[in-house]
Amino acid sequence: MSVVTEIESLNQEFYAAIEGADLDRMEEIWADDTGDRVAMCVHPGWSMLTGRRAIMRSYALIMANTPYIQFVLTDVWTCVVGDVAVVSCAENILTAGDEGETGFVAGKVVATNTFVLTPRGWKLWIHHGSPVLQGEEDDEDGQEVV
Repeated sequence: MSVVTEIESLNQEFYAAIEGADLDRMEEIWADDTGDRVAMCVHPGWSMLTGRRAIMRSYALIMANTPYIQFVLTDVWTCVVGDVAVVSCAENILTAGDEGETGFVAGKVVATNTFVLTPRGWKLWIHHGSPVLQGEEDDEDGQEVV
């Protein structure tokens, strides 16, 4: 298995852990904080979280309060340089509607996931997700139509 394939597989596992509300799997995916390397996470609309404990708490809250979520990843780009790998992708997200509502809500987030090679293998080090605001005048690629 090539390193790129391994990283992309781990990236998919990250999203599968969220979809399955599998906090144990999420714990396995994230890197431990070390002296000079601290895990960081930015969820769309949140302030930056620093440190593994804060990140795991955030995922516990998200999983406990999200009855359904599905990710379809597009525009996946992967680059490996030494012991660091970066995956950039578009998260096309489908979630259950708000409490009391029926149906689903769709959204799009552009994410960058940075992985680092540790003694325990490749681990997620940094996750940053930014929402993509889409209006009626955007085409399928998110480009403004003029």
